[in-house]
Amino acid sequence: MSGNANFTFSDVGIVSLAAIEAPEVVTSTAIDERLASFYERVDAKPGLLENLAGIKQRRQWPEGFSFMDAAAAAATQALDKAGVDRDQIGLMVDTSVCRERLEPSSAVTVHNLLGLPTTTINYDLGNACLGFLNGIHLAGSMIEAGQVDYALIVDGEGTREIHGNTLARLEDPNSTIEDLFENFASLTLGSGSAAMVLGRQSENPGSHKVVGGFFRADTVHHELCVGSLDQMRTDTAALLDAGTSLAKRAWDEAGNAAWGNADAYVLHQISTVHTNAMIDVLGLDPEKVPMSFPMFGNIGPAAIPFTLAGVADSLQEDDTVLCLGIGSGLNASVIEINW
Repeated sequence: MSGNANFTFSDVGIVSLAAIEAPEVVTSTAIDERLASFYERVDAKPGLLENLAGIKQRRQWPEGFSFMDAAAAAATQALDKAGVDRDQIGLMVDTSVCRERLEPSSAVTVHNLLGLPTTTINYDLGNACLGFLNGIHLAGSMIEAGQVDYALIVDGEGTREIHGNTLARLEDPNSTIEDLFENFASLTLGSGSAAMVLGRQSENPGSHKVVGGFFRADTVHHELCVGSLDQMRTDTAALLDAGTSLAKRAWDEAGNAAWGNADAYVLHQISTVHTNAMIDVLGLDPEKVPMSFPMFGNIGPAAIPFTLAGVADSLQEDDTVLCLGIGSGLNASVIEINW
């Protein structure tokens, strides 16, 4: 199929990639201990987060360390790795789900923290957990069009507030087992940040070619997962069914048989159940699917670049890497990289 939802690039490369782990570890065991009285009251057993979701721990930033601080920290590492002067960055996009305010944009604070020039276009781009992939698409399009030479995509996510609010809600004497299931996804979230510098592959030896990809939407499901810093309310079973169904339809429509023989599949990181379902419905080799969620949880749109950064050193030149994600709403995306 062709059209606006499918795209290819001729000369776009990933010049550098960086990811930062938030320093404070929050184990699932610690969460279970805090919810001990809740479990007893509703006659539930602890261990769901680890046994069902497969998440042993997740991270948090220190008190007072903002989402923008996290994004800027990853961006600084990515710029240093790229060896690109800040004056060369024509576009900077912050794709974070977590935001402390309605305005101004998070991007302006990151722009200021990085000391980017006045000529750097900057704004937020939000699309649930697909934001970073949308950022790659947007940046690549602007590079191909000759509007910018280099683009910087950043993302910083944090869970301190939503975890605290969720635990307090469950500790309320009137909370029920249904409240646990509705708020379960909130406790799978993790903190972390990632950043990527993109430029023309032909002008940056050692960069990794962004080949192209596709986007697909099934927005009838826009109410299955609705989140804020206060709460993420999710119909987990319905979201899993709708998400895997969209992924399968999109994968089949793309019709690229070679993708079944890719060298690595970097999926958006949610849980054991979601990962296994995606592997099954798309017929992927599980040995080629790296996982970061067991130790870091679901880091939102930072999850794909965070996971990719974690396995980058093990990838070989010319490896085919597919970045795949489903975002609340629902949207699906695949981006192909020739490493």
